[in-house]
Amino acid sequence: MARGRKWLGGPLVIGVLVAAVAGAGLGLYWFQPWKLWQDETVREALPSVVTPASTPAGAPSASPPPRPRTLADGELISHEHATSGRVMLVRLADGSHVVRLEDLDTSNGPDLRVLLTDAPVKEGRAGWHVFDDGAHVSLGKLKGNKGSQNYTVPADVDLSRYTSVSIWCDRFDVSFGAAELARV
Repeated sequence: MARGRKWLGGPLVIGVLVAAVAGAGLGLYWFQPWKLWQDETVREALPSVVTPASTPAGAPSASPPPRPRTLADGELISHEHATSGRVMLVRLADGSHVVRLEDLDTSNGPDLRVLLTDAPVKEGRAGWHVFDDGAHVSLGKLKGNKGSQNYTVPADVDLSRYTSVSIWCDRFDVSFGAAELARV
């Protein structure tokens, strides 16, 4: 007569397996590691000037409409992830403002945002965590980790208070890269 093998651990093994699967699922959701291999390229033009209706023949032509004007700019430096590109603060013809990222190249990641901040841009690890410490305005989720894109600055923002822009990972409170804005 053969004796049946007794299953080792029973409920304990099942509990450990359930916990391991749940932990792996939460870890994948939280870190989203597949984003490191997925690029999202955005190619937005700077918002254009609206041209006025044509003037009747013989009527004096109106002066050309105002053009967008760069007020400040800077080069992105790397923090948590290799990041490059140019950041510009632009006043549009209608008086509104945008932060423009040109030739952005960074890693993709979970919950990336564009922050306009008053924090100084510091090299290396010293600059990774400073951009949400002081005054900052989130201009929205990063549209893509590569390319050129525009972010509208709310009309009530006092631009004189902000001196830098960060590509910010809100989930882990870390800067992927940042640029000091120098007035032009």
